[in-house]
Order: sequence, then structure tokens, then C-alpha cells
Amino acid sequence: MGHSRESHRISSAGLFLYDRDCGFCQRSVAFARERVRSRVSFAAWQDVDLKTFGLTPEQTDEQAWLVRPDRSLLAGGDAVAEVLRHGRLPFRLLGHLLGLPGLRSLTRVAYRVVAANRYRLPGGSDTCALPPPRDR
Repeated sequence: MGHSRESHRISSAGLFLYDRDCGFCQRSVAFARERVRSRVSFAAWQDVDLKTFGLTPEQTDEQAWLVRPDRSLLAGGDAVAEVLRHGRLPFRLLGHLLGLPGLRSLTRVAYRVVAANRYRLPGGSDTCALPPPRDR
């Protein structure tokens, strides 16, 4: 409410889309900006015209996304690893490690566990809880 949907600029490192309504997500983005100093730009998905990126509110509510400059997409743990890769040391190295084939699978699982429990983590609240899984 009171927020306009707009097209956000994709930096040369990409645009990370997060959930504005989630305190844990807000704290994580603040950490990425202030400590990691990632060159990725950040925007709440609620403030972005998702159709321009081929995303739906349901997809962005389930996990974070990173839109690369070429408009390709990374989701969840892959998106977080990309944010780290564009940060300062030692975060840059950590991002590269998390993208290695063996660790990438673990990164994705860890992201799903954190996302499912984000309402329990520091800064989290009941508004951070993910919606119940859709019937498939």
C-alpha cells in the first residue's frame, strides 16, 4: 500500500528481489548492503513490475530471486550465492564456494530450510511465514 510498482534498474551485478513484508529478509538485505557490500542492487518484489522479469507474486513469495543484467534468473540459494560473489572479501570467496557443483546442492537445501523457518529467525515475525504449499 502506498508503494508504486516500477521498473527497477538492474545493476551490472544484477537485481535481487526480496520480500518487503519479511523482517528477516529486510535484515538480510541490510547485511548484504552494509557488511557484504554487494554490488547487486536490491528491491522489494512488491515494488517491482514482476511481469517485466517473467515472475509471479507466488514465485517471489516462495523464494528470493536475482535478475541478471541479461535478464536470466537465479532463485533461492543460487541468488544468495550471486549476491555474495559480488561482495567484498571474504564474502566473494564464500559466494564462489557456494556455487561449486557439490556445494550448490547443499546451498539450495539450506536456503529452503532457512526460508521455511524465516519467521523464527532474528528479525522474523509471523508475517515472514511462507504460504502453505500449493497442491501440485
